[in-house]
Amino acid sequence: MAQHDTRRFLKASTALVAGLLLAACGKQEPPPAPAASAPASAAPVPEVKTFTVGTDAAYAPFEYQNEKGEIVGFSVDLLTAVAEKAGFKVKFVNTPWEGIFNALAQGDRDILISSITITDERKQTMDFSDPYFDAVQLIAVKDGAKVTKFADLKKLKVGVQTGTTGDEVVTKLQGKTATTTKRFESTPLALKELESGGVDAVVADNGVVIHYVANNPGAKFKTVADSTFAPEQYGLAVKKGNAEALALVNKGLAAIKADGTYAAIYKKTFGVEPPAAAPAAAASAASN
Repeated sequence: MAQHDTRRFLKASTALVAGLLLAACGKQEPPPAPAASAPASAAPVPEVKTFTVGTDAAYAPFEYQNEKGEIVGFSVDLLTAVAEKAGFKVKFVNTPWEGIFNALAQGDRDILISSITITDERKQTMDFSDPYFDAVQLIAVKDGAKVTKFADLKKLKVGVQTGTTGDEVVTKLQGKTATTTKRFESTPLALKELESGGVDAVVADNGVVIHYVANNPGAKFKTVADSTFAPEQYGLAVKKGNAEALALVNKGLAAIKADGTYAAIYKKTFGVEPPAAAPAAAASAASN
């Protein structure tokens, strides 16, 4: 009997130990918590390019200074819109016309927008954007003047802005040594001289002359057009070989022309819709 009980006890003990061993073997420790992964680095924000823009701010309504000294006008509105569309920024710097191209060549300016006519001569030393404005020379004289065409100015005292198309064409008409060609730092100064009687006529870009005459009715000027004046087109200038700036400018120009922004800026400045695009002008004169 005791042997039977002992054998039964041993069997029970063996079963108990086996069960405990199986339980121990079946128990799994929870897996270690995964190590905290390093936060993904933020994608780099592309740098927005800022271009320094040279402009001779004495050429209303294209580029001029308001009563606060801020550079404003058609050119400023246009390039600001171009920059926004193409994804770059601009900083306008008032730059005298006499040194504006040298500033570009030396790298002090990245872009020029200053009513600059695209010419074959200038293309040799700088690159131009697509045209953004069609221009032509216009004569301003006082009411009552007996001037009906450009040839009538041959022996008169004529005011021009130095280094512009007006200067070029009048010099060809009157001769390089003519004392009757009067040169000024800006077209408005030449027109002021016409108002005071210091010159008999002024030859300059149509946009500037029309704006001055409209805003100075007391001067009692009239304008005279002449079919011998070649059509011109303004472009933005960049340093020769600056493909990056040129591509961005052309991209923005195309965008504002396509979405109506250009037409809105033109109408705001000149009060009329822009004319249909003119064919590229084969201008060869050094002009403004």
